[in-house]
Amino acid sequence: KEFERLTGAKVNYTNFESNENMYSKLSGGGVSYDVIIPSDYMIQRLLEEDMLLPLDYGNIPNYDKYIAPDCKGLYFDPQQKYTVCYNIGTTVLIYNKKLVKEAPKSWSVLWDEQYRDKVLMFNNSRDAFALAQFMLGQDLNTTSEEDWNAAAELLAKQKDAVHPVYVMDEVFNLMESGEYAFATYYAGDYILMQDNNPDLGCCFPEEGVNLFYDAMCVPKCTQNKKGAEAFINFMQEPQVALANQEYIYYASPNLAVRQDENNSLYGNPVVYPKVWPKGQYFYNLPQNVLELQNDLWARVKSGQLSADGKAQDRRIYWASGAVGAAAVVAVAARLIHKARKNKEQDLRDLY
Repeated sequence: KEFERLTGAKVNYTNFESNENMYSKLSGGGVSYDVIIPSDYMIQRLLEEDMLLPLDYGNIPNYDKYIAPDCKGLYFDPQQKYTVCYNIGTTVLIYNKKLVKEAPKSWSVLWDEQYRDKVLMFNNSRDAFALAQFMLGQDLNTTSEEDWNAAAELLAKQKDAVHPVYVMDEVFNLMESGEYAFATYYAGDYILMQDNNPDLGCCFPEEGVNLFYDAMCVPKCTQNKKGAEAFINFMQEPQVALANQEYIYYASPNLAVRQDENNSLYGNPVVYPKVWPKGQYFYNLPQNVLELQNDLWARVKSGQLSADGKAQDRRIYWASGAVGAAAVVAVAARLIHKARKNKEQDLRDLY
């Protein structure tokens, strides 16, 4: 653990299944994390709720040295005060070439009854709804109650017709087993699955995909802001950033990594496509819309929303509540260290 060796800090790493789970942990209080790595829309929410500290970029010189211009001033942090981009990714449609006769081009195959009991679907509301929204030609960030209800009805039709299995990290073992025809997941994770099952393929469906960024931030609950910034800087050392990309298989914002022809993902059309696919970004939704989304998702999964009927008692709730997997980490007692050791030079003087 190179950062521990260089700094004497103890690294503790916590992984959460979703951005929403991470948010619940942070907002519940009683925790002290120093670095968190949420996705774009969740960063917006954390900023709106005043849960992040501005960064001192003087303590993060590798930001100016190595972060690509296209990963600076992003829409969730336009003034570049709170974040350092960690990775870039997209959703993809993964398919089993032994069970699927033709390579798919559309999300619509996930509603095809011939694949009954052979479909693995996102088990989080935002990603699952996005697939239905793409099919309906909707804006992924719509605040229209009618739009969300229509998307929920389409997901209910899928549940009745196809009996999808709702999964997150379980998708790896299940898809690698060869038992399922389709899975919805993220581009970098597809590469890992394909390493274990070469019969898997993937596509960017023609209706569009969710494009996303994950970024490193420092929450207000930190007890070691300077240590957090040192860790963020460490993660952008070229050899560390490369090792991290080789571990997580997501596109790096680090210019040195992108330009390294020895990078195992250099030129990979899924992780580093020459032209990014048609897609939309998630934005943080108003609280009332989040409540509606979560309520409809619960009804879809429980079967309370019938395929040919209207949901009962639909309304927008005003109570409070709601890539890829988000990581929460801590420095000097709690610090993330996902990169595999790949030391090419002594970094002691830097830290």
